[in-house]
Amino acid sequence: MAAFLLGAVLLIVQPQIVPSRPAINSNAETSSQSVQRELLKKTSQKNDFKENIHSNGSCQQLPQTIIIGVRKGGTRALLEMLSLHPDIAAAESEVHFFDWEDHYRNGLQWYINQMPFSYPHQITVEKTPAYFTSPKVPERVYNMNQSMRLLLILRDPSERVLSDYTQVFYNHMQKHKPYPSIEQFLIKNGELNLDYKAINRSLYYIHMQNWLKYFPLDHIHIVDGDKLIKDPFPEIEKVERFLKLSPQINASNFYFNKTKGFYCLRDSGRERCLHESKGRAHPQVDAWLLEKLQEYFHEPNKKFFKLVGRTFDWH
Repeated sequence: MAAFLLGAVLLIVQPQIVPSRPAINSNAETSSQSVQRELLKKTSQKNDFKENIHSNGSCQQLPQTIIIGVRKGGTRALLEMLSLHPDIAAAESEVHFFDWEDHYRNGLQWYINQMPFSYPHQITVEKTPAYFTSPKVPERVYNMNQSMRLLLILRDPSERVLSDYTQVFYNHMQKHKPYPSIEQFLIKNGELNLDYKAINRSLYYIHMQNWLKYFPLDHIHIVDGDKLIKDPFPEIEKVERFLKLSPQINASNFYFNKTKGFYCLRDSGRERCLHESKGRAHPQVDAWLLEKLQEYFHEPNKKFFKLVGRTFDWH
């Protein structure tokens, strides 16, 4: 009887084990678990995934790595360079599973069906730059795979804003549609227009805080997009180590194309460059406006550096 009472006391005073992450409220957890159950139900009646197996032994599987952003940071270049590695199988198109509700409602089986066929020894990778700045995405990715390895490529925030504008500008030009000058977006009532979405996307620390609620920093590798443009090989070496890949990519896989003004790829004697839409010249911006933009990002950049324990050579 005494032993029984002692055991009961110990059971009462034993502290509960509380998981350190994610730091979200119980309502959010309940909602998230409900969504996850619905996703699993959609995969099949057995709550199991249907394996699309090819006759050569490859199959479609959920990605183990996602390039989460940032838009106009160099995600396409990173994916193409990473694809030089024989142990990487990359989805060709941006999937937008976690940020587009119409896609997310289709369930994880639909997501698997968007993936490339890969062999058991390969890592499947998809990239959707909008993931980084979408508030709902970190929790959704976490619910799918808490061990996910994430790649984030960033550039100087001011340069990223200009690239963001340039892409939309050329998209309108190709459709023969007029588009306002960048000054009309950046300036409102004589001040920097903080409602401009391109500026918000460059506030890296805000979006990074959201990801760090769910994933530890050692699960997120930040690629320096500015260095990737100037000298890609050292940056790709770091990615290989982060993904625990054997060192297969080397300096001879890259060569500088003087005509295009950036590095292209060489793989088994075959040379290829990124699409002509990449590396476009930015619009001419008055020096005072560019300085104003750089001044605005000074404090947000400092917050980001402190958050990730690393600095970047940004203005």
